Amino acid sequence: MFRILVINPGSTSTKVAIFENENMVNMKSIVHTPEEIGKYRRIVDQLKFRESLVREFVEDSGYSLSSFSAFVGRGGLVDPVPGGIYIVDSLMIETLKSGKNGEHASNLGALIAYDLSLETGAPAYIVDPVVIDEMEEVARVSGHPDYQRKSIFHALNQKAVAREMAKTVGKKYEELNLVVVHMGGGISIAAHRKGRIIDVNNALDGEGPFTPERSGTLPLTQLIDLCFSGKFSYEEMKRRIVGNGGLVAYLGTNDAREVVKRIKEGDRWAERVYRAMAYQIVKWIGKMAAALKGDVDFIILTGGLAHESEFLVPWIKEKVSFIAQVLVFPGSNEEKALALSALRVLKGEERAKNYSEEARKWKEKYNSYLELVQSKKSS
Repeated sequence: MFRILVINPGSTSTKVAIFENENMVNMKSIVHTPEEIGKYRRIVDQLKFRESLVREFVEDSGYSLSSFSAFVGRGGLVDPVPGGIYIVDSLMIETLKSGKNGEHASNLGALIAYDLSLETGAPAYIVDPVVIDEMEEVARVSGHPDYQRKSIFHALNQKAVAREMAKTVGKKYEELNLVVVHMGGGISIAAHRKGRIIDVNNALDGEGPFTPERSGTLPLTQLIDLCFSGKFSYEEMKRRIVGNGGLVAYLGTNDAREVVKRIKEGDRWAERVYRAMAYQIVKWIGKMAAALKGDVDFIILTGGLAHESEFLVPWIKEKVSFIAQVLVFPGSNEEKALALSALRVLKGEERAKNYSEEARKWKEKYNSYLELVQSKKSS
């Protein structure tokens, strides 16, 4: 029997779970008040505070840290790497502590797991961090050599749901071509070809369809005009794109339940906006289907919004079912996805990857591409 501790830090909470093989035996979502986390200048400064709460949870659950076979944390903003399970190493820790790729609470998952690993000798892992990049080279070309498309999306849930779905049809994930749509506060839509995500929208920075709180891909010249209008600061413009865009901008709410309620009460504007969000999702599904040359085995809808079966899911199904069968896997159980990934390594079913090596190889490949771009610009 393998006992696994899962550590999933978010902006305002830390979810901790204990698994024994596939079974979750205890779980807690520790909520952090604005006062508790507001006193820390940087995310990394919260490390000891959050780690102490994780240790307290383990003790209150009646376990000792030495009884765990592995510690697995949510993957944060590491350097881009291919998807997979990674052993937490010193380079990863250095990268996360520096915050060079961005400050996010998910960075703390690997940091806490690493501390516990050093203390007990059990391995520490992360799984499919948000920055995994398996895109084909052609997908990186943006339209201007000064800008490169980036792969930042809901990688953990996308990969986990794809594997789960494959099992239900008696196939391996690596045997299927899929379009996976994660629908939450952000929306990511990816083309999965035989176990590799060859293209995906940058869900963090606002590329793709508009979402409950993000503006998505906007008309560029209008956006530029607004940036130089003098009406908004840099930070205000960022918030208009991520945080105060999408449904929030149009309807004043990011809650799909509220939007559904308004539609049922006859609010035709709410219906138009909500239908437009579904329409944009549909168009991006079409893009990813084209990236797969139309050879799509299944379309998967997942994430919190996949629970909304009265309007959004039916509207999407209506327009894309001609491409492939649409399957719905609502929600996202990140704790289970993390635990099962670690379990596969512990059982010898999958090999954990070397982060330092994979990050180095990706960087060399990407730098080679950038050098090519620059040489063509100057020639």
